[in-house]
Amino acid sequence: MAVLTTTTGAAPSAEEPPDTGARHRLTAVTGLAALSLDAMASVAYGPEAIVLVLAAAGAHGLGLTLPVTLAIAGLLAVLVASYRQVIAAFPDGGGSYAVAKAHLGRRTSLVAAGSLLLDYVLNVAVAVTAGVAALTSAFPALYGQRLWICLAVLVLVTAVNLRGIVDSARAFIVPTAVFVGAILVLIAVGLFRDAPVSTAASAGHASVLDDNATTVGALLLLKAFASGCSALTGVEAIANAVPSFRAPAAERAMRAEVALGALLGVMLIGLSVLISRFGLQPVEGVTVLAQLADASLGHNWAFYVVQFATMVLLALSANTSFGGLPVLLKLLARDNYLPHVFGLKADRQVHRHGVVWLSIVSAALLVLSGGDTNTLVPLFAIGVFVGFTIAQTGMVLHWRRARGPRRTGKAVLNGLGALLTGVSAVVVTATRFHDGAWLIVIALPLLVLVFETVHRAYGTIGERLGVGRIPEPPHRERSLVLVPVSSLTRLTSEALTAAVSLGDEVRAVTVCHPEPEDRTATEALARDWALWNPGVDLVRLPSERRSLGRPITAYVRSLAAAEPDTRVTVLIPETQPRRLWQRLLQNQRGAIVAHAVRRDTDAVICRLRFRC
Repeated sequence: MAVLTTTTGAAPSAEEPPDTGARHRLTAVTGLAALSLDAMASVAYGPEAIVLVLAAAGAHGLGLTLPVTLAIAGLLAVLVASYRQVIAAFPDGGGSYAVAKAHLGRRTSLVAAGSLLLDYVLNVAVAVTAGVAALTSAFPALYGQRLWICLAVLVLVTAVNLRGIVDSARAFIVPTAVFVGAILVLIAVGLFRDAPVSTAASAGHASVLDDNATTVGALLLLKAFASGCSALTGVEAIANAVPSFRAPAAERAMRAEVALGALLGVMLIGLSVLISRFGLQPVEGVTVLAQLADASLGHNWAFYVVQFATMVLLALSANTSFGGLPVLLKLLARDNYLPHVFGLKADRQVHRHGVVWLSIVSAALLVLSGGDTNTLVPLFAIGVFVGFTIAQTGMVLHWRRARGPRRTGKAVLNGLGALLTGVSAVVVTATRFHDGAWLIVIALPLLVLVFETVHRAYGTIGERLGVGRIPEPPHRERSLVLVPVSSLTRLTSEALTAAVSLGDEVRAVTVCHPEPEDRTATEALARDWALWNPGVDLVRLPSERRSLGRPITAYVRSLAAAEPDTRVTVLIPETQPRRLWQRLLQNQRGAIVAHAVRRDTDAVICRLRFRC
């Protein structure tokens, strides 16, 4: 038995092992840069969200900023510990979706996937608009162009991610390091201040403290806690994208998760301590972080470094979604809940279809919102709290079924996290329902319905294909190859050569129209065909209409009816110019015929490309 082999290049030498894709995967450091920008940037608005809620109770309410932040930091510790366990138990990624699929059932897993998907998309829109808002605050003349600036930033982040997650991580290491360093310096310097060194940033701005201050009650504290939990968005991103890390992927991802939790916790607590230390009051038009930088560092170049670093990181924190969502889409595609195209991976370990679709949907959100952050923020964080709750609940069941030391303590920890994040999800949804959160309440069931519809469609296709069953052995059938022709060229000769190599019988077909010029061309083709005598019959297919595909499909159907045991193949010859712009000059006849035959018959279609 002969074996045909083809060689396309030199074999790799022993000194050059094949590329396994490891260089396109993340280390713990690059993973922190690529997947933690959302969580890191949240320190710019998390403490502010707490302060704005507590301001309703006046100065006494603001005095509770640190206790509320400590409660959030405690929840952060619970989440980091939980997601370390999620990473270890589910190294294929997927986060709450993977946990729910294993322990809470298919429908709950789809709710988790839908909530993550919504959160990732909204994170891109919120991050970009927030970063651009910081820019337009510094340069008010750009405010009218904020939508175009948002779209330009989105295009930039998308382009970087299409080059690979490692390239994106390397590009964002410096902005992340500058931001974290600036915040840590701000906190360290502020701790040695007895009073604000400057209040220039807030001078002349009206305070947002409520004149009719309410009492500090459990509901107000709960609302402040839930609002401040917006700083926890992005904590789950590393667990969702474990396959993007280098081996051992789970260990590297766990280290990155711990580093993220430690940095985020230190920054949140440090900023809250300074808020209480300086007796800071929220004012209109100036962020809490800007006031803290002013009070700690002074109104100088260091102040502008903090503002610029915040602006850049907010805009780039959209990268968290580009790192996590494509992996989630891949898992959903693998489970037949999304089109399988989302499971395809490019040579740089990029799920390009996921990246592109995330960019398209985010761009649509930016256009619909006009690039306004306040329009999108009410929709943000609800999805991630739903995912948190599902993941924690699933891990409780995981520990009940698992065997190992300290499983009871771990289950209690996850149960506490599920309770806290579940309450936060309810409070955030209720308090922001009229601000647009109702859209999420509607969108989430619709997404689950889409997942179910796609799954049923794949199930139907799989049943028809006999997936999972041993098929009948292949058998030979008589083969008839049809070759559409319109003139005698080298392309015609190449097509007939290929056809006689494929089939038992070959027929050339040409469509004839009644117009005089068409009849003349058909007669000339028939005369030249007879003189050429290629050994293949030329069949004329008359057509009263100016149609090309319908006459051929009608002929194919007639052959299938007359010879049911014959396998009909339509071989369509096409030219393929070497220059891309020259392909615009083609008449697209081959595409028309292929579409018609594919739509109306069961014939096999072969498209022969002749490069010229």
